[in-house]
Amino acid sequence: MGRPSRLGDEDRSDYASALDEVIASPEIRRLLELSGTPVDRLRVRGLAAVARTTAAADAEYRRYTALRLRAQGGRRGDGAAPLSGPGDQERPGAGVLAVLGVLTPVLAAVAAATFLLLGYGLRLAGALSALADTLVGVGWFSLAVAAATALVSAVALYRTAAKQSAADAVAVPGPSAADSPALAQARQLWLVALRDRGIRPFLLQELAGAAAPGAGEGRGSRFSSPAFAGPDYAPPEFEGSAPPAPRRP
Repeated sequence: MGRPSRLGDEDRSDYASALDEVIASPEIRRLLELSGTPVDRLRVRGLAAVARTTAAADAEYRRYTALRLRAQGGRRGDGAAPLSGPGDQERPGAGVLAVLGVLTPVLAAVAAATFLLLGYGLRLAGALSALADTLVGVGWFSLAVAAATALVSAVALYRTAAKQSAADAVAVPGPSAADSPALAQARQLWLVALRDRGIRPFLLQELAGAAAPGAGEGRGSRFSSPAFAGPDYAPPEFEGSAPPAPRRP
């Protein structure tokens, strides 16, 4: 059989709920009143003994986790690729090309505005007409590049958003094996075995030890006040406080 399975973090809430159900049962409530044990103390002991109590229902827990892992593995391959791992660090559209697609229209527009202002400024001044015509031509060309790259960037962003929406739609699980009656039944069987064979016997043992004769003295406070008012109590004699006897001459 091997070592008992360790309770997963995702099952801690189920264990706490099962523990609360057992503590709230009439049998445990009656024993709590008889023994005088606080409910919070008993609950803390039950949470601390999770390895001991879950071992009693290890077979049911193994079957439940196996079915759940199988269901999660079936969905894991259909979803979107994770952000971490070899070759999966970038989503579609991200990286250097996306940065260039955003910066190119902006830089081309700035260059177009600069060349056009300088070219038309020289034309108005009537100086360096050849240079002015060149600047105007380069400015209009830069403006055309800015418009074209802006259009390409808009189309690329739209396609990236469409792909991302489709990936998110695929990643949303629909009715699958995770909601199957077999998995729900396995979970219920594990909880029943956990309550009946694990948690309940442990709590009964704890309460039986608390209600046993002398158990309250051993489990209570280690420091108890002495019975100063008892019938056999006698005050201590303070010999050092008596006055010394007079010396004879």
